Amino acid sequence: MGLNHRELDAWERRVVRRTQAVPYLLLLVATALSALRADPAELPVTLGLAVLTGAWIAWWVTLHPAWAERSGLMAVYFAGLLVLMALLGSRGEWYGGLFVFTCYVHAWHLLPGRWKYAGVAAAGFLSMGSLSRGLPDSPLAWLVFVLLWTAIVLMVVLFSTFGDVITARSAQRLTMVEELAEANRRLERSMADNAELQARLLEQAHEAGVRAERQRLAREIHDTLAQGLTGIITQLQAAEQAATEPGAAPRWSRHLSTAAELARENLAEARRSVAALNPHPLAEAGLGTALTEVTERWSAITGIPAHFTATGPVRPLHPEIEGSLLRIAQEALANVGKHAGAGRAGVTLSYMEDVVSLDVRDDGHGFDQSTVDGSGYGLRGMRQRVDRLAGTLVIESEPGAGTAVSATVPAVGVRDV
Repeated sequence: MGLNHRELDAWERRVVRRTQAVPYLLLLVATALSALRADPAELPVTLGLAVLTGAWIAWWVTLHPAWAERSGLMAVYFAGLLVLMALLGSRGEWYGGLFVFTCYVHAWHLLPGRWKYAGVAAAGFLSMGSLSRGLPDSPLAWLVFVLLWTAIVLMVVLFSTFGDVITARSAQRLTMVEELAEANRRLERSMADNAELQARLLEQAHEAGVRAERQRLAREIHDTLAQGLTGIITQLQAAEQAATEPGAAPRWSRHLSTAAELARENLAEARRSVAALNPHPLAEAGLGTALTEVTERWSAITGIPAHFTATGPVRPLHPEIEGSLLRIAQEALANVGKHAGAGRAGVTLSYMEDVVSLDVRDDGHGFDQSTVDGSGYGLRGMRQRVDRLAGTLVIESEPGAGTAVSATVPAVGVRDV
């Protein structure tokens, strides 16, 4: 998507306006879902609380945006928001699962200093209380409660910190561009014929760099943190279920150990992503070995049998190509685990003369492609990676016939660049 500076600014303003509507949308969706299961006698109270919450946000945030700079007022606002969140969460778990994200965002961006961490932790506690329909009633239940609460708070803080890093980098680049622009203005006085071309090339390079960096950071954050968090929550939920069964201590302990291992790996991957944004498995092995490890790890976590196969003469590819194919395989397998209901899956890497192809197949229930708009972040991220490499992404699926994702990109080696 090639946008000039003015179009990019206009697009950013539209995104900001739409983002401001997200708290109200989450509140509306959570209220609608809660109303479907609510006692008709309690419904007026729930609706009244939802309207009061929307009015509270509108008055303090939407109608008075300048108040965001006044920490005292924002402390009062957030304290009231937590009270309303607690009341709503006691009337339906959807508020703890959906509307709580408004509390996370407002805590991080409106509270000063370390209070933002306290705000996120408080919102996470209310979310867990809402999702579990009250506080735990046994030491074991408390342990699972605290572990899930800690995992959620850590992931929210990590995501928010990544956002701050991206914003800081953008501001740093803007400062550098302004300094370069000033140097160019001085140069214009002595090199009038070359100044216009210099400025145009500088602007194009800046826009392309910022756009590529944002897209790359967004993909890396999604491919590492989102998938890791899903695995952690799955293992903790399995541990909670196993804890209720007689003689299930070994299974409960194994699930907790797996969750802890995933948390450590995900945190290390996040740190590596900030430092280098290069998939860790490729730093120690080739693409085939990395795909084997990813497939085996995914199979162990999900319990779905999966195998990896490589065909054709194996040869080293450009790091950007290997990293993109690895991330596409991770995202495709994550989709199989979340949506396919599959009994088995397979990953195939095919080296051909001019191209290399990655295929991820499953025997799940499939889906009707005409009903999917392709706007989900995972699918969009895969397409962006393939498009960036001048390749093609093909998805084949029918209800009851499984799904196949095929990514084909040029087989460019390091020496070919």
